[in-house]
This record gives sequence, structure tokens and C-alpha cells, in this order.
Amino acid sequence: MNIYLTALGCKLNQAEIEALARQVAARGHTVVAHPAQAEWAIVNTCTVTHVADKKSRQIIRQMRRANDKLRVAVIGCYGEMSPEQAAGLDGVALVLPNRDKDTVLDRILPPAEQCARAPAVEALMLGHTRAFVKVQDGCDNRCAYCIVGIARGPQRSRPPENVLAKVRARLAEGYREVVLTGVNLGAYGRDSAGEGLLPRDAGWSLARLVRLLLTETAVPRLRLSSIEPWDVTPELLALWQDVRLCRHLHLPLQSGCDATLRRMRRRNTAASYAAVVDETRARIPDVALTTDVIVGFPGENEAEFTQTLACVERLAFSRLHVFVYSRRPGTVAYDLPDQVAPPVAQARSDALIALGQRLAFAWHASFVGREAEVLFEQPEHTPDGSRWSGLTDNYLRVRVRHDGDLHNRVARVRCTSADATGLRGELAPGEP
Repeated sequence: MNIYLTALGCKLNQAEIEALARQVAARGHTVVAHPAQAEWAIVNTCTVTHVADKKSRQIIRQMRRANDKLRVAVIGCYGEMSPEQAAGLDGVALVLPNRDKDTVLDRILPPAEQCARAPAVEALMLGHTRAFVKVQDGCDNRCAYCIVGIARGPQRSRPPENVLAKVRARLAEGYREVVLTGVNLGAYGRDSAGEGLLPRDAGWSLARLVRLLLTETAVPRLRLSSIEPWDVTPELLALWQDVRLCRHLHLPLQSGCDATLRRMRRRNTAASYAAVVDETRARIPDVALTTDVIVGFPGENEAEFTQTLACVERLAFSRLHVFVYSRRPGTVAYDLPDQVAPPVAQARSDALIALGQRLAFAWHASFVGREAEVLFEQPEHTPDGSRWSGLTDNYLRVRVRHDGDLHNRVARVRCTSADATGLRGELAPGEP
């Protein structure tokens, strides 16, 4: 059977889809690159905002337009929170809640023996050269705006031996970089669910897990996905003495105003967040710090937004993800008074996005004239030849013109120019 797989939203959704791709291949079926080639499609959906809901519906409709015989299985957070709406979409034959998403292949595939050979690496990289490994699920933070804790459930961690085995398997497939993912990655080991996969109070933390992976594997690059600022501990920062740990932290800010942060039920202040940023930069040279910011949260006035603008500019993030607040039923913020008018929220979003582009350009420009090691992904074909794109360990997007094959190669690049999206360069002397 031909199966098309796709994910929306977070890197955790991507990690889950990659795991499904391996299971499909191991059962003797084929992961295809386009829904027109498939008999079934599995969509790992997102519901973090109403825009994510809309995108989940749109992608299902687009797949059906490409293949009117396609049967669609909906998994993920949109399917969890809006199962009846998802089931009513044309072509949807199955909707599973998050607790049952691991059974999706049992529901749609006939029983089959395991394949004798391992699936080809090319079939599993799904367009990139980084492997996403899920180490944790769920969240106990209960931020006022967030529906993810409701959709995903309480904090629970995967056993370290399970994570270690998955990292080793990804390295055996040829990956050069592994990304650890979770809903609340920094909470690894602090499980609140009695049925969690890692025993409660087992003494594990994210720092201990990362140390284990660096010690017990030869992973060339290990990257952490989003971490809450209060989970950046001295023990964790000390691990960046190992050059294999990628110099990149995504630390959600959400607001630079203390009054807004209190209404959001965040556990930090603007000052405590800035202290984490200062300590991180002092410990990790050339570290990339990226963040999320929400605008238009209930009660946010012009003065509060101005504080956020000033905070973002002062902290000089290398990349900014801006979200307009989205009312999600079931969250604390849904019933808060003083909802911000959509045109006002959009104007604030536009202002922050413009600031983020200026900060990104300044960050990228600081590397012009320097050399960087780039892990290349896929070619971008242009009228005047091929252009390869890849990432440095500190999350710089670098593009070079090259007619050969750079896929999954690490090469030194001399950076020659910059814009808000990244850097242009040329292979350094001595690189083939």
C-alpha cells in the first residue's frame, strides 16, 4: 500500500510522522512523496491557534483535490479537540485522539510480517537531513492562552534507554544531526502522570539525558528544540563545552511586559528572562537565541506592547516567531475581559515582525566574512544553476551555488552576504 504522510505545527508532530514513516516501511509498505500517489494519507494536525485549525482543514481538502479516491486518517491535536469537525471533511475515514495515534497503522494497514531489510535512508529523511527524536510529551505549565496541555495531556517522559536506542538508530541511518523534541522538553524527567513511561522521581532531567547521549553516542550534532526559560539550568548550560551540542536555544518569551506575563500565567518576569539570556550568551559564544511572542493578549494596551517591543529589541534575538493571540475554548484566557480588537493585534504583529526582520539581518550580517560549517539539505533549482541550502550548528541558514551533490554533507563555507533570511556564501578553499 502507498501511504502519504504529513505534519503541521511543531517539531514534535514532525518527529511522530517520521516514526510512522519507519513503521510503514518496516511493514512492507511505501511512503510516497505526493497524495496523488497514495491510497491513504495520515495527517498529524495542529490546533495551537485558529489559524492552525484552518491549515489542518486546508491540507486535507488539498489532498482530496489531488486524489479524489484518497482516504485520510486525521491524528494530532486538531483531531483531538475537534473530532466531529474533522470527521465531517470530505475523504476523512478515520479520526484518532492523541492517546490512540500510535495505533493508526493498525487501523489502516493489513497485517504484515516485518521486512527483512531496513528501509532506505532516502525514504525516511522526508526532505531534510535532521532526525527528530521524541523524548517527552504533555505539559503541566497551564499557561492561560495554551490549549496544547489540554490536547496532549500531562507531562510524561520516555525512558532514557528508549531515547538512546532511537538516537543510535538515526545515526545508523546516516543522519548527521539529531533534534530532541517534546511539548515541554525542559521538563524531561519531572513526570506528573502516574502512567508515564518514565517512573516518577527517577532522578532524570534534560541535562542528564543530554549528557548520556553525548557520552554514549558519536552523534555529530545534537540540537535541542524549544525550552522554557526557567528550565535553563547551570547544569544544562555546562554541557555546551561539548562542541557537538548545537549552539541554539529557542526560549519562548511570549511578552516583554510583566503585567502581561502575569495574566498569561507565565512563570518568569522580563528581568528573569533577560538574566537567562545574558548567562546563556556568556557561556556559549555565538549562540543563536530564537523566541516566540504573542501579541494582542487580553488586556494588552499600547504601553504594555511598547514594553514588549523594547524588550525584544534589547535582547536582539536572531529569529522571532510572532503569533496573534487566538482564543481557544477551554483555556483560562478564553473568558478574560478586554479582548484586543483584531486590527489592533494585527498592527502590533506587523510591527514585531518588522523588528524581527531587522534583528535577523543584523545577526546574519555579523557572520559575513567568516567561515561556518554547514550541514546541507536539499538543492534549490534556479534558472542559473543549483543552489544548496543548509544550517550551521547555530541555526544560520546558508546557501551556496553548487552543481554537485551536497546532500547530507557537512562543508565549510565562507559567508559573503546576508539578508533577513540567512547568508549566501561559497565553499571554502579545500572543499571539493
